[in-house]
Amino acid sequence: MSVKPTHFTSLSPTPSISMAFSSIIAVLLLFLSSPFIISFVASQSAAKTFIFRIDGGSMPSIFPTHYHWYSTEFAEESRILHVYHNVFHGFSAVITPEEVDNFRNHPAVLAVFEDKRRELHTTRSPQFLGLQNQKGLWSESDYGSDVIIGVFDTGIWPERRSFSDLNIGPVPKRWRGVCESGARFGPRNCNRKIVGARFFAKGQQAAVIGGINKTVEFLSPRDADGHGTHTSSTAAGRHAFKASMSGYASGVAKGVAPKARIAAYKVCWKDSGCLDSDILAAFDAAVYDGVDVISISIGGGDGINSPYYLDPIAIGSYGAASKGIFVSSSAGNEGPNGMSVTNLAPWVTTVGASTIDRNFPADAILGDGHRLRGVSLYAGVPLNGRMFPVVYPGKSGMSSASLCMENTLDPKHVKGKIVICDRGSSPRVAKGLVVKKAGGVGMILANGASNGEGLVGDAHLIPACAVGSNEGDRIKAYASSHPNPVASIDFRGTIVGIKPAPVIASFSGRGPNGLNPEILKPDLIAPGVNILAAWTDAVGPTGLPSDPRKTEFNILSGTSMACPHVSGAAALLKSAHPDWSPAAIRSAMMTTTNLVDNSNRSLIDESTGKSATPYDYGSGHLNLGRAMDPGLVYDITNDDYITFLCSIGYGPKTIQVITRTPVRCPTRRKPSPGNLNYPSITAVFPTSRRGSVSKTVIRTATNVGQTEAVYRARIESPRGVTVTVKPPRLVFTSAVKRRSYAVTVTVDTRNVVLGETGAVFGSVTWFDGGKHVVRSPIVVTQMDSL
Repeated sequence: MSVKPTHFTSLSPTPSISMAFSSIIAVLLLFLSSPFIISFVASQSAAKTFIFRIDGGSMPSIFPTHYHWYSTEFAEESRILHVYHNVFHGFSAVITPEEVDNFRNHPAVLAVFEDKRRELHTTRSPQFLGLQNQKGLWSESDYGSDVIIGVFDTGIWPERRSFSDLNIGPVPKRWRGVCESGARFGPRNCNRKIVGARFFAKGQQAAVIGGINKTVEFLSPRDADGHGTHTSSTAAGRHAFKASMSGYASGVAKGVAPKARIAAYKVCWKDSGCLDSDILAAFDAAVYDGVDVISISIGGGDGINSPYYLDPIAIGSYGAASKGIFVSSSAGNEGPNGMSVTNLAPWVTTVGASTIDRNFPADAILGDGHRLRGVSLYAGVPLNGRMFPVVYPGKSGMSSASLCMENTLDPKHVKGKIVICDRGSSPRVAKGLVVKKAGGVGMILANGASNGEGLVGDAHLIPACAVGSNEGDRIKAYASSHPNPVASIDFRGTIVGIKPAPVIASFSGRGPNGLNPEILKPDLIAPGVNILAAWTDAVGPTGLPSDPRKTEFNILSGTSMACPHVSGAAALLKSAHPDWSPAAIRSAMMTTTNLVDNSNRSLIDESTGKSATPYDYGSGHLNLGRAMDPGLVYDITNDDYITFLCSIGYGPKTIQVITRTPVRCPTRRKPSPGNLNYPSITAVFPTSRRGSVSKTVIRTATNVGQTEAVYRARIESPRGVTVTVKPPRLVFTSAVKRRSYAVTVTVDTRNVVLGETGAVFGSVTWFDGGKHVVRSPIVVTQMDSL
């Protein structure tokens, strides 16, 4: 079966180009004798995939295309994997590290970086975001109709009802994408809902010994993992039909933007992750195809805090954002540790995860009468109150046995018992399978201190529930001290109306920004815990090979689930305001967020039970009921981003790695990174400064509300800090739509107490006396250069 190239233009020259090319072969011999030409006589065992960022303007005029230049002067045609045209100029190729060294001083090579592997950040939520039928943003945007969301993930399972094109209009004429053919996937699998589907496998094929495992994967856009189907339907799944996962979370299924179109870009592969070379190829294709929004729930790996010029996701997303495409990314699942947030580029909207007001309680009942709170999505035969002996295999502390790793449980000790397993080192559901193989009848999965009290539901294969760290310690103490410890698990189904909600998920990536603390990350939070969405038919709900169950929907947790909520939200805002830039759309979301839960109290950090801070939630929790009409927005142009890159010490050549085109930095006065027109404000003071110090940042607000408007500032100064705003009043007219103001932060470093997070927090809010309340968080911290 033939597979189309994974980018929008063929890597092979056409016959007409080949004829023209042969006529200048004598001239090319000069290049072939160049010391930069790669010889592939070297040992193939040392070859790796490298990504080359090339100055496209340096191509000699004798070459008809960049491809001919690359394949003649840099690498043999058979070694080139992808050629990049739109987000930047360059290519990826399989060569040896020694050969790469020959290129580092080539005048046309701007940067070279090794291909890195990244990870996935793995139907009540739309209402929880403030979306309501027949009014508000849904109706104003026609449910996102004709906006195209490109989802970079594991592909899509097109037969799901969430992707039906019933009553959806024709594909927008501007769309230039394709529906690539491959294993169990062809043009018929696309429709007016799934307008395009591509797959990018060349990087994987080169990196994985033996290539992609076709016994567990489809060499096509078809989803063998489930993650991509889930995120696609979260962002833009159709609505108005009943949905549940084995009876849990029953209700009406709908994505955030039910009429938006989906373009699936398969860049991640089951059991082998996602490679930068393939991700960049997807960015290149998506820009050409004509998407409006890109949703990428991918990150981490070795490049979690790589400089922007060495981070292909940052480079690809800049190329997209510079063309007016909104890019939403996940904040990562390494929380609650500080500085764990990933996807830090200021042109990307970075999304953390929160709970919603729905839960799946399952209680661990002990023989001494105590009932301890937990969660589960187990849908098999219940225990019906029957008590079983309970055992903890880690009596001497955490070990392979306490973690219930493969082949660590002695059947003599666990047969017929409920086993307490520590969370970590292996998939949560896989631990239950280990217990089952050893003869156990059930499992209580206990969080460690790092996970705290944060709980996520899993579709376990045996009766099992997850409990927090405190409850886990109590159960372990009972099992070790009681002469005849017994327990049972009570599965209580689905409960809606849980308070408090939202709560910041314990796993959600946290600030401060590990690259440039002047830019607050994450930007905001959205639902990412126990989210119901469509699922693949290739694997069961646990994703384990031994799970034979099939389900149309599954319930997952992670910032991967939060990201597509914001992608769908961006589609709605783009449909309602087609002239808004990606920065304006992000600003509308960030300045209208919620800072209180459904108990009208400050947002809580799930890991500690204490009040959360902007390092946990950014600007706050997404509220689309207000984002459609924010009043003011903070817009950012491509030139503004270039100025920001100059301000953090990048030179013109380094910036060109990101921007594709040559740039100039100011020579008279170095700009300040804090002056990027971001919707949040962070004042960073060096730790060496003592006494009273001040810092001033500038912001420019654009009026997108009523033509004649007057806004007044309300300041909430951080503890021990003085904040002033000049002018304190902004007047907008039909002739004046933009107004700038200065925020001056003054702190006495001898007296201010920065607290556990190393920062104090406040805000500046502009209000017009009516419905518009435009809030920007203020973070004040002391930190030396990172």
